[in-house]
Amino acid sequence: MKTLHEDIFKAIEDDPAVAENLRLRAQMMALLRDTIKARGLTQTAAAELFGVSQPRISDLIRGKIERFKIDMLVNMLARAGIFLEVEIRRAA
Repeated sequence: MKTLHEDIFKAIEDDPAVAENLRLRAQMMALLRDTIKARGLTQTAAAELFGVSQPRISDLIRGKIERFKIDMLVNMLARAGIFLEVEIRRAA
């Protein structure tokens, strides 16, 4: 079953590799934003927890996906105590 993110990124990006990269980053960014909200963190507190600057948190909250690479998002999640499991499968 396709997710909304899959459909959106495939619609805006012809290259499947780029679309998948965007989808993954969007999911991780959403999880980080949810974490900030659930823990009631200020941008300053979130920056300290995630090991980044406050302007970087502002970029995250505003959805500036182009400013984040997958490795940075994985590191931010890990600093918050959130670890990812990766499933690798062939495209249908």
